[in-house]
Amino acid sequence: MNKHFTILTAQLVFAIGLGNLAAQQSRPVFVSEPAAERIANLDLLKKEVREYHDCTCKCGCYTHDVDLEADRAIAYLRKRVAHRGPNEKLALILDIDETTLSNYVEETGADFAYKPDVFDLWVQSAQAAAIPGTLRLYQEAQKLGVSIFFISGRTENERAATERNLRAQGFDKWKLLVMWPVAHGNQTVGRFKAVTRAEIAAQGYTLALNVGDQWSDLKGKPEAEYSVKYPDPFYFVP
Repeated sequence: MNKHFTILTAQLVFAIGLGNLAAQQSRPVFVSEPAAERIANLDLLKKEVREYHDCTCKCGCYTHDVDLEADRAIAYLRKRVAHRGPNEKLALILDIDETTLSNYVEETGADFAYKPDVFDLWVQSAQAAAIPGTLRLYQEAQKLGVSIFFISGRTENERAATERNLRAQGFDKWKLLVMWPVAHGNQTVGRFKAVTRAEIAAQGYTLALNVGDQWSDLKGKPEAEYSVKYPDPFYFVP
């Protein structure tokens, strides 16, 4: 093959390649790592959480979902009381935050960031609103003669404000309010709640129903006969 022809051919191929590359680069190019995109953007998640709470999205309606779970709890409690044994003492166990009282005002004000000092100021203000479904459940338990126990991850130094808040929202009578010790060491909230349930059972109570917004409110021996979990997209407690 002619040497000059070979050189011209190579130059032509190179020119065509440059032309194709230039054509490609004339269009916008976007590059990303798919694995790094698997986690949703935090701001978008916060937006969706707000819309879920306000029932303004296709993702569901927080109030509806909580009411649904409260209705299930009430239905079970009625059924269980109808089959109560002679002298049997039935216990209803309730968590407080996002189960009995809503902290949504504080949470959105903090942009869903948990700052212990800020949250404590909110608790001390005793302004948390009742969750309506839980208030209905609470009132039904009172009518049925079921003993009501609050087991809270709030610490003992928040007791006075918590009791004031509960009473102001219609939760005016209960058997016992147990709060997480200030000096709890390495004990998790879940372990604390399980130990407290055991102490209630040791007093001769049947753990009929337990309602909470975290699995740590409900799981861990001993467990209630029937446990109801409320939705909580706002935070997680192990």
